[in-house]
Amino acid sequence: MRALLDTCTFLWLALEPAKLSDAAKRVLDDRRTVRQLSRVSVMEIVMKYRAGKLPLPLAPEEWIPTRRAFFQLEDLPIEEAVIYRSGALPNGHDDPFDRLLAAHAIEVGSTIVSPDTPLSLLGASRVW
Repeated sequence: MRALLDTCTFLWLALEPAKLSDAAKRVLDDRRTVRQLSRVSVMEIVMKYRAGKLPLPLAPEEWIPTRRAFFQLEDLPIEEAVIYRSGALPNGHDDPFDRLLAAHAIEVGSTIVSPDTPLSLLGASRVW
């Protein structure tokens, strides 16, 4: 299984693993799972950190790469096709980060690991 972590899932995995659901833990703990982190999440974390809304142990440019390596997360760059697909997803959920993450999961054939039900409404396969 290819599992794309939602931003909150990545943060909880790294900082508050008790917040992860049992299903999310099973998927993330499975050795066969290819765990992925989108650069969309990196951008969201950087913006929230800069705005003072997200305290981290280190600056994002130091902290994120160490957590990505520790949890063996594949780095997913944002391809232009992801941006176009995000604009073609159904209406009703306008958060740009969620739209991009759903589009990224669809484009790369991944299931998004997220508690956010609206991602399913956008057409992404989701587990929580």
